[in-house]
Amino acid sequence: MILMIHIFDFMANITQEQRKIISDELLEILACPKCKGDLLLDEKNSGLICESCKLFYKIEDGIPIMLIDEAIPLDKIKRR
Repeated sequence: MILMIHIFDFMANITQEQRKIISDELLEILACPKCKGDLLLDEKNSGLICESCKLFYKIEDGIPIMLIDEAIPLDKIKRR
């Protein structure tokens, strides 16, 4: 019981920035590896979207997988 209270206290003290899957600074410098265009963060699906290329790049353990061969076409992503 005490452990759960400590976990809830810890979670309550996490800032909004810490809850993001990647930082704003990293998102600002990342570009689509295919077209060099801007990317949009999709937190619900844990990834980055290039609207120009219609590709989705997964984020795993806070690391964006920015390989064109690993990108998923947007029409294959189930939007939550």
